[in-house]
Amino acid sequence: MVLQAEEGRLTTSSARILVATAVPVERDAVARAFPEPGAKAPRPGVTLHRLPGGWDLLAAGVGPALAAASTAAALTAAALDGAPYGLVVSAGIGGGFAPEAPVGSLVVADEITAADLGAETADGFLPVTDLGFGTVTHLPPAGLVRRVAAATGARPGTVLTGSTVTGTAGRAALLRARHPRALAEAMEGFGVAEAAAAHAVPVLELRAVSNPVGPRDRAAWRIDDALAALTDAFGKLAPVLTSWDPHDPHDPHDPHDL
Repeated sequence: MVLQAEEGRLTTSSARILVATAVPVERDAVARAFPEPGAKAPRPGVTLHRLPGGWDLLAAGVGPALAAASTAAALTAAALDGAPYGLVVSAGIGGGFAPEAPVGSLVVADEITAADLGAETADGFLPVTDLGFGTVTHLPPAGLVRRVAAATGARPGTVLTGSTVTGTAGRAALLRARHPRALAEAMEGFGVAEAAAAHAVPVLELRAVSNPVGPRDRAAWRIDDALAALTDAFGKLAPVLTSWDPHDPHDPHDPHDL
């Protein structure tokens, strides 16, 4: 695919990229990075916001289940149309673990991990993998993560997905103890990644930090600033996606190589 930057915005000449956000306000923040407004494109089960050049934006819904279902519907529709996506990006705002991911910063996932998929036992939490089922972590392509980090200033690390947003200091500390590399928390990334994996499509997750993970304090939220950071980040992604080759043998897929 060939992409070009135009005044900090994204243009594409040949690409099929799906960007899945939770809610329309996040989708619209991504759309502002593009020079043209795009148009609605209804597909079975979902409505895409289609931009010139092969970029589709999707407000997939809140939470991992709805995000997975909506993303899967979009991926299936594209495959049936004979124009499958080459990349899925889970994007939006989220909570950041202080002090590594302060409000206003960007985080790009080198691990997309389900924080609460498993079982509580007398000895503590067991991830679903310890029970002999499924997976709890998806690994975005390491080379692409590295390029996104360099281009946008995003910090690479684990982004946790939960069905319940953290609202206490105790819960935040517990998550950090289980996931020492966690930088951010959101509610959709793992669901989007599950859908992408089912279609064998690479996945990224990019989060702009709107609030600290911990005690729920709406006065500390900076949603508008985070949305502006999200727009700015997508405006810098063109050269990243231009140069990335998923088939490059010298581009490792292990995020721990970062």
